[in-house]
Amino acid sequence: MKSRQTVDTALPVVQCLPQLREALRQRGCAVLVAPPGAGKTTIVPLALLDEPWLEGRKLLLLEPRRLAARAAARHMAAKLGEPVGQTVGYRMRLETKVGPSTRIEVVTEGVLTRMLQADPGLEQAGAILFDEYHERSLHADLGLALALQARELLRPELRLIAMSATLEAEPVAALLGDAPVIRSEGRVYPVETIYAPPAGQERLEVSAAALLVRALHEQPQGDLLVFLPGVAELRRTAAQLQRRLEHAGASVRLLHGNLPLEEQDAALQPDPQGKRKIVLATSIAESSLTVEGVRTVVDCGWMRVSRFSPRTGMSRLETVPVSQASADQRRGRAGRVAPGACYRLWSEAGHDRLPAAGEPEIRQSDLAPLALELAQWGAADASELKWLDPPPPAALRQAGELLLRLGALDADHRITAHGRRMAELGGHPRLAHMVLRAVDAGLGPEACLLAALLGERDPLRREGGGRPEADLRLRFEALLGRIPPGHDLDPSAAARIRRTAGQWRRAGRVQAHASVAVPRDGGPKNRDGGDLLSDGGAMQQDGGAISRDASDSSDQSDPSLCGALLAHAYPDRIAQRRGTGRYVLSGGRGAALAELQALSSAPYLVVVELDDKGEESRIDLAAPLDQGRLERELADEMEQAVHVNWNRARHAVEAREQLRLGALVLRERAAHHIDADVRLGALLSGIREEGLQLLPWTRPLRQLQQRLCFMHASDPPAWPDASDEALLGELELWLGPFAAGMRSAAELQRVQLREALESRLSWQERRQLEELAPTHVQVPSGSRIPVDYGDPAAPVLAVRLQELFGLRDTPRIGGGRIALTLHLLSPAQRPMQVTRDLRSFWAEAYFEVKKDLKGRYPKHYWPDNPLEAPPTRRVKPRGS
Repeated sequence: MKSRQTVDTALPVVQCLPQLREALRQRGCAVLVAPPGAGKTTIVPLALLDEPWLEGRKLLLLEPRRLAARAAARHMAAKLGEPVGQTVGYRMRLETKVGPSTRIEVVTEGVLTRMLQADPGLEQAGAILFDEYHERSLHADLGLALALQARELLRPELRLIAMSATLEAEPVAALLGDAPVIRSEGRVYPVETIYAPPAGQERLEVSAAALLVRALHEQPQGDLLVFLPGVAELRRTAAQLQRRLEHAGASVRLLHGNLPLEEQDAALQPDPQGKRKIVLATSIAESSLTVEGVRTVVDCGWMRVSRFSPRTGMSRLETVPVSQASADQRRGRAGRVAPGACYRLWSEAGHDRLPAAGEPEIRQSDLAPLALELAQWGAADASELKWLDPPPPAALRQAGELLLRLGALDADHRITAHGRRMAELGGHPRLAHMVLRAVDAGLGPEACLLAALLGERDPLRREGGGRPEADLRLRFEALLGRIPPGHDLDPSAAARIRRTAGQWRRAGRVQAHASVAVPRDGGPKNRDGGDLLSDGGAMQQDGGAISRDASDSSDQSDPSLCGALLAHAYPDRIAQRRGTGRYVLSGGRGAALAELQALSSAPYLVVVELDDKGEESRIDLAAPLDQGRLERELADEMEQAVHVNWNRARHAVEAREQLRLGALVLRERAAHHIDADVRLGALLSGIREEGLQLLPWTRPLRQLQQRLCFMHASDPPAWPDASDEALLGELELWLGPFAAGMRSAAELQRVQLREALESRLSWQERRQLEELAPTHVQVPSGSRIPVDYGDPAAPVLAVRLQELFGLRDTPRIGGGRIALTLHLLSPAQRPMQVTRDLRSFWAEAYFEVKKDLKGRYPKHYWPDNPLEAPPTRRVKPRGS
């Protein structure tokens, strides 16, 4: 076999191939840990082609990135002296180069998932190699979980290998059934690490360019690889370098996933004129790829990651520090061919504060694609599969709710026919749903262009720098050749978007039929060859289908359709204007445009991107949508109902017939025919909201409430609780029958509140209440003094001292069990003494009190023996 003739015996991984072969023969699984440059990506697949257990089947090599997949396939094919597509080929979303004789297929992660979904047993494959598994992408974790179940239930002979340079091997080995861990020592040349933190707060590209110039002079040999977080930083750093390196004799190349293939090749290959090459790269160059000739690495220490917020249901790109593991991967790029150097744009102390490893994508990503894959696989619960890190339940539940809303799942969370079409089309479920709905309405080309646009970086640039306006239509029009004044269109980004749109169209054509077979050569074909996404007559459909208005042009794409199309992809991100440039989303969250622009006056927006910061997020990308089209496109999402609420400003029940989309009220009008029970419920809710003070309380009624509270405190099981909290909690029971038909605080003044309160008591309890908790107590002077039950534990009788002459003991209530708390008052009704033991007061305190009172009220009667003196309500007793 050619594989034996093409293995480079000088590469370190060759030394561990016997162990790997033995592990796969005996155990069927293995974990291979080999440093960068050891040759694992290209040597291992070629070396395994002769294995007897393969029995002529294919090897699938999973690569996390498209660029690395192409490079690995081309490198292995070159070793065999063949073009890609013969023994070695690759397969990635919407791009395939394989043939009938292909034995090694390098596939990207989503493609492996598609292959497993189409053929759960993977009958044509003998082994799957998960390369760079340490990156822990969402699809890699899902692919491994599906492959493990397929191996357990259908194909026990299927071999699985996890390969990485920085992998923590033991947990992965345990997941693979205690698979053997094989380590390659590698051929590592010494790499000097130089820490060079920036001197001040200068921009990243300025610091990076300065450090790069230093490295270029201090390291006179070899090419340089510079790691930056994103494309914008690559370009700005390149601009800085052009000003600094005019006479350095070095060429500058960019390397990122959105570059055309020929530009990627130029970055990977030596400079054709023999110049020193400076490659400015994103984290795409961190692993798998070999950038030839690199002996110096400049690492800026940042990377761009996508973070999903379950709070808002949105993903956002964040620039975060690299992990120590990623920094080591990058450093290793400098020692693959000779001794090298790694310059780090941070301090050695700062390195110790970096996280040890990156966060697995499954913990921080939008799980809608994963949830759709699980539903298609038939896994009712994610726990049915084996995971290194299981998907977070809250994020997975939120993803399921979105799929239910898009019609991909039914009420039992099983995949629907529409959901299967979405899964087979690929891409994010939101975009797949939009494209399929558009195909049904004859607007496939527009939807495919939008889907491609949203899947790539922004192609529109404002002249002189700065962020373009948030209006997505500007990008759409620019791609159609109508570039807005004051803007430029990035030609490479635009070309990639147009290519991707064409791939969406081809994939969509396949999905327009219920039964589609993917042939072995990977070419997407359907049975009649019809192009259901070709430009043609538009269809007008009912039931919320996307459609052109009668005035729309039918012979060219119409930017005004952007909002209508996007409404189907983002039904949960409809925004309603509540002020110039300020909006509220259908989920209730606030959002705003960063500056005054054309979109600022749009009544409705479909928001595609938010920064998800603060209480009012910044809208970064959106398209306008008029209300009529919104109601037509999302008719199934609308709720039309009568909403009966308490209007606190008017202190009245208000009934409005509303058309709502989530938190948004699209239309409303007064409703006149309201169900009596619903109206009563709103009235009682208003009382709960504002309090019992809405009811017609009088002092006797408040005393009645307090007397009931006193009885409940003295005998809780026998008497109902009449506290404000208890009454508010049981309004329906005691107040409801007396407030029926009422709708405002004014009408509540007619409530027979005494009857309502006493309705909680039986006839016998009402009689007992008068006996045990009297409203008044008659004192020796003949006065009937009201009892204050404000404190249920200690009712108070406030009475002038002179009216109690002759009374030996404290009056009692509650059947004689409770002594009243006496507030003994002066002739001027001021408290002079508080007691619950009147007998002791006469014997001990009266004479001191008498001295004071006699001095202040000399005309009043203050006997020496109060127990023998006649009580009086006057200054002196009659006859004195």
